[in-house]
Amino acid sequence: MRQIRYASFGKSDVLEMVDTKRPVPGDNEVLIRVAGAGLNPIDWKTRKGLGFVARQIENRLPFVPGFEVAGTVEQIGPGVSDRMPGDRVMGLVGFPGGGGGYADYALARAEDLAIVPEELDLTSAGAVPLAALTAWQALFEVAELEAGQKVLILAGAGGVGHFAVQFALERGAHVIATASARNRDFLAELGVHEFIDYHTTDVAEECYGLDLVLDLVGGEPGRHALKTLGEQGVMVTVPTVTADEIISRAETLGLRAHGMTMRPDAYQLDDIAELIEDGDVRVHIERILPLEQAAEGHRLLEEGHVRGKLVLDCS
Repeated sequence: MRQIRYASFGKSDVLEMVDTKRPVPGDNEVLIRVAGAGLNPIDWKTRKGLGFVARQIENRLPFVPGFEVAGTVEQIGPGVSDRMPGDRVMGLVGFPGGGGGYADYALARAEDLAIVPEELDLTSAGAVPLAALTAWQALFEVAELEAGQKVLILAGAGGVGHFAVQFALERGAHVIATASARNRDFLAELGVHEFIDYHTTDVAEECYGLDLVLDLVGGEPGRHALKTLGEQGVMVTVPTVTADEIISRAETLGLRAHGMTMRPDAYQLDDIAELIEDGDVRVHIERILPLEQAAEGHRLLEEGHVRGKLVLDCS
């Protein structure tokens, strides 16, 4: 089978395609014939040696990236009773230190998988698990978002962002989103109440007294957005590379900020699948690339202007 891997940290050219043996599922695992593997910022950051995942894998390279996939169950391992060969599934694979999604076949724990709704093709479903669960857990577990609250989502048109916008709207929140001007109409179609072009507008001058800021950018934009919070408000900052400094800055200002690390949760993924099935949430795929163009996908992600998600077609 084909898989993409890298033997050292570096630029996107360290990604190489190799042929290897198909893995065999162990206890409580399933083997998935991958149709689509989602591309996420954590993939290129890890490839460059940045972030908490890089620290976990630095002494056991080569590494096969990719933490979210969708496809068909090919084989089940001992102890698996709730998944059968032929099931259409999506979920996380090897998160956070194992990876393995950029491949024709991938292993996953059966308990981490959800059934893909018929309304969603398998390749596109590969874009859902990591990004959607990150948005879900940030909003509803860490921030405990409630109906009627005002939330600012930085990078609302991105992979996690476009899910977060829709989840917050579904919960009944007042949603403000930042993005570039080219994404104004896209976010309007999703239903945001207010749009802020971060190139031309200072969020701290437009927003104040907010209940929640979901920071999907980190760094200086994240630190600056703290100024929009109300006294009882909270920021959830997702990029791990700058989380500590943003949390420290919040403490200096007498505000609350939390970092987070997403975890697999098939029950939440089932809830998300139901929203997709009912048409309340849609998955936006900007581009589908063949598996051998994984490096191009990383390059596009690093540029930082992807609307929705990028997916590798592994079929």
